[in-house]
Amino acid sequence: MGTGTSQGVPVIGCNCPVCRSADVRDKRLRASALLETEGKVLLVDAGPDFRQQLLRERVRQLDGILLTHEHKDHIAGLDDVRAFNHITGKPVDVYAEQRVLKALKREFRYVFSKTKYPGAPEMTLHVIGENRFRAADVPVTPIRLWHHRLPVLGFRIDNLAYITDVNKVEHEEFAKLKHLEALVVGTVRRGKHVSHFSLEEALAFIAKVNPRTAYLTHLSHQFETHAELQASLPAGVQVAYDGLEIKL
Repeated sequence: MGTGTSQGVPVIGCNCPVCRSADVRDKRLRASALLETEGKVLLVDAGPDFRQQLLRERVRQLDGILLTHEHKDHIAGLDDVRAFNHITGKPVDVYAEQRVLKALKREFRYVFSKTKYPGAPEMTLHVIGENRFRAADVPVTPIRLWHHRLPVLGFRIDNLAYITDVNKVEHEEFAKLKHLEALVVGTVRRGKHVSHFSLEEALAFIAKVNPRTAYLTHLSHQFETHAELQASLPAGVQVAYDGLEIKL
């Protein structure tokens, strides 16, 4: 749905070659992914571009939203679940850690107020942790990650894992990442970053997990263009782009 960092690409006011690129693959909305399995549709994260992304992909069904963490570029679009409230006549199920749900209640006070404003979005909140759970009856395995000092989650569904906003993965979590057909992992640039994998770290992580194919997401304009970056990568590693479909 989106493959950009918190600022997206192009960045407001920037005149770098990537932000000026005419390649549609260099136009990156905030990171998010839509998963369709067993007749269910699940969204991972709902950032500021939530509405635009769902309109672009003509999404008419949404059975649940999985949140990796509470940063604004991952939750800011949740007001637009109202559209699905209207379609289905019921709240949208949101799955996240207790800390993240607390942040939602703070950021969207009007949604959870005792005296709700007419037409406010409706969500049913589900607390998750590090144990396997079911979202809309789909089995989901959470993966504990670290985003600098903030504990966040990645998710594995069947043989695909989605991991973003990470710079450290505990050793014991690698057992959850065996035998993957596809691994989606975030990286923001070449060279060390305080809270995200560098490209070098992401490639080392991919090599350790050893999926059939890996896809890079959460990319910033500090990288070269999509085409130039792809040409520099090893076999089996792809640069993701907005609108990319992976069929497994």
